[in-house]
Amino acid sequence: MTTPLFREDAYLRHCEARVLEVSERGILLDRTVFYATGGGQPGDRGALLLADGTRVPIANTVYDADRTGILHVPAENAPLPEPGTQVTAELDWNRRHALMRVHTALHLLSVVLPFPVTGGQIGDGEGRLDFDMGDQPIDRDEITRQLNALAAGSHAVTSEWITDAELDANPGLVKTMSVQPPRGSGRIRLVRIGRDVDLQPCGGTHVADTGEIGPLELGKIENKGKQNRRVRIRLA
Repeated sequence: MTTPLFREDAYLRHCEARVLEVSERGILLDRTVFYATGGGQPGDRGALLLADGTRVPIANTVYDADRTGILHVPAENAPLPEPGTQVTAELDWNRRHALMRVHTALHLLSVVLPFPVTGGQIGDGEGRLDFDMGDQPIDRDEITRQLNALAAGSHAVTSEWITDAELDANPGLVKTMSVQPPRGSGRIRLVRIGRDVDLQPCGGTHVADTGEIGPLELGKIENKGKQNRRVRIRLA
C-alpha cells in the first residue's frame, strides 16, 4: 500500500520513500508525491534518486491492480533499485504545476457550462471537457470572459471529505457521467472552489487559488455525436 502524499498537499515536490517491490509494471513505493493516472489526469513524471547518486527516470505513474499501491514506471533501460532501498522521489514540478492549473480551470469550465460532463482530459498546457448539451449555442467570447473572470477572482481551492452515504444523499454533486467517484474506503474527497463557486468529488491535484491559473483561452469546439459537445481550453 502506498501513502498518497499528494492528496493532502499537492505542492510537495519530493519525499523520502522505501522501495517495496519492483515488477514489470513499475516500482512500488511505500509513500509518494507522484500522482497516479486517473480521472482524466495523467500520471506524474520525474525521478527516483538513490543514495549513491543513481538517478532512475520515471516516465509515468499508475495504480496497481487493486488501486492501493502506486507504481512508478521507469523510463526504458533505466537502472532499477532493489526492494528495501531508500530513495528520494522527485517530481517534474513544472509539468505537474501546469496539470494542476489546467485541472482547476476545467472545474471552472464546468461552472460556466452547467451541463452534465460525459468525458474529459487534462494536459500540461490544455484540457477539454465533453458536455451533454444538445444544440445549445456556445458564445465563445462570453465563455472566455466568464472563465477568466472566475480564474482572476482568486477563489481559494480547498478539499473536504464526506461519506458514501452523504454523497448518495446529494447526487447532484457528481457532474461527471463517465467517471464516478471511487468508493470503498468509506469517504469521498470533495474539492471546493470559493465559498460557493463549485463543489464536486475529485481525487486530482489542484492549485490553492484560482488566481494561480493565469489567463485562459478557448480552443476548438467540436460536435461529438447528437448531444455531445467537446470544449477545449488552454493556458494563454
